[in-house]
Amino acid sequence: MRSLSIGATGMLAQQTNVEVISNNIANMNTTAYARRRAEFHDLLYQNIRRVGATSSDAGTVVPAGVQLGLGVKTAAVYRISEQGSLNNTENTFDIALRGKGYFQIQLPSGETAYTRDGSFQLSPEGQIVTHEGYPVLPGMTVPQDAVSVTINASGEVLAKLDGQVQPQNVGQFQLATFANEAGLEAIGSNLLLESPASGAAVGAVPGTPGFGTTLQGFLETSNVNVVSEITDLIAAQRAYEMNSKVITTSDEMMAAINQLK
Repeated sequence: MRSLSIGATGMLAQQTNVEVISNNIANMNTTAYARRRAEFHDLLYQNIRRVGATSSDAGTVVPAGVQLGLGVKTAAVYRISEQGSLNNTENTFDIALRGKGYFQIQLPSGETAYTRDGSFQLSPEGQIVTHEGYPVLPGMTVPQDAVSVTINASGEVLAKLDGQVQPQNVGQFQLATFANEAGLEAIGSNLLLESPASGAAVGAVPGTPGFGTTLQGFLETSNVNVVSEITDLIAAQRAYEMNSKVITTSDEMMAAINQLK
């Protein structure tokens, strides 16, 4: 019976759906986390009677035919790049992005990774780095004798030195955008990599048309809506139960056939 395998594909699909939802809920407090959504496609169809086939020598055609579906499959797990809320931390090196764009991070391998997590810190040499110590490009070093640091909306890092009236510009953040942000490859630690699906990175300073601006002392929160995720979780659970019911019903039908004498 096809319904056994069809129900099994449905249960597997809903299992994937629950896994995606649970990951969203687990990351509800992750800085700048972009929620995911599972998308599904129907599988191939078996043509018992093909649509449009000739039904007589008079040229009449079958208007609908008989096509039996073979179940469902996971098509994609889509990343929803929606702006999260901004949380005031009052920390000097916490930087939020308002609008499009990603910070550029240099990995130990030499590759460039991308993130919207702006919870930066200083290295022992005064360089602005991530939690893992990876430098934020294009590489900005704050002098050891700086008494305060200001980062404006254009991403300029201005260090106030003791005894000087004018602050010293020690660098400027560079942002990157992509034609298809959903095509970026997630590697964990809030980092993303460019892929053939995302397109090439386009770089510019904050505030450039098409790019966001920086906001010092704030962090972007996760864009996960807990109420929506719980609702989707309940719906996925019910769908899983219904698919399991299909398998149970099919098994009972086969048992009835086996009991025929």
